[in-house]
Amino acid sequence: MFTGIIQAIGEIVRCEQRGGDMRLHINTGGLDLEGVQLGDSIAVNGVCLTAVALSGGGFVADVSRESLSLTSLGSLKSGGRVNLEKALTLSTPLGGHLVSGHVDGMGRILERKEDARSIRLRVEAPAELARYIAPKGSICIDGTSLTVNSVDGRLFGLNIVPHTLQKTIMGDYRSGSSVNLEVDLIARYLERLLLGEKMGCTTATGISRSFLAENGFLK
Repeated sequence: MFTGIIQAIGEIVRCEQRGGDMRLHINTGGLDLEGVQLGDSIAVNGVCLTAVALSGGGFVADVSRESLSLTSLGSLKSGGRVNLEKALTLSTPLGGHLVSGHVDGMGRILERKEDARSIRLRVEAPAELARYIAPKGSICIDGTSLTVNSVDGRLFGLNIVPHTLQKTIMGDYRSGSSVNLEVDLIARYLERLLLGEKMGCTTATGISRSFLAENGFLK
């Protein structure tokens, strides 16, 4: 698990194609690797990867065909910048929201415009993910925990403050950029509970739309 608070910007040293999947060699820049061991998880642009080798200034990770099909990692090139976050511990401040590192799909930046010292982004989500995105809800983009400002069908708006622009790769985004999206965990599990038997569950959950409405969860 992760928090969506980016700890460092890394750089891709080398991408190796290996029998249909890929191995990434990443320079971690300012990320503190003290205490990181082989097998530990590090989020790279929001994708949870396992460190299979460590060096003084970075780590190596394998990217499966599944991850390549759902994320933007397959388009990375040597010299490319990536967001990095180590897995959270029980003492890690939860400054963002709970993020699994399991990307749901890719979105596309449709518009970027200046707004004082911030920038405004308009992002298009895949149709199958749009229902999980709500105004003032949380979303993770390339590993960064963000608050959704507005929603219009598959499109949603974000306001990116100067600190986030400086500490993440979001300053590199342009119209047409592909980004990794992970929707809020709570939204996904709530949908599963509401569907109940329609999803093949034979045991009643006791949770329905009427139950949620009666208890103030729906308006």
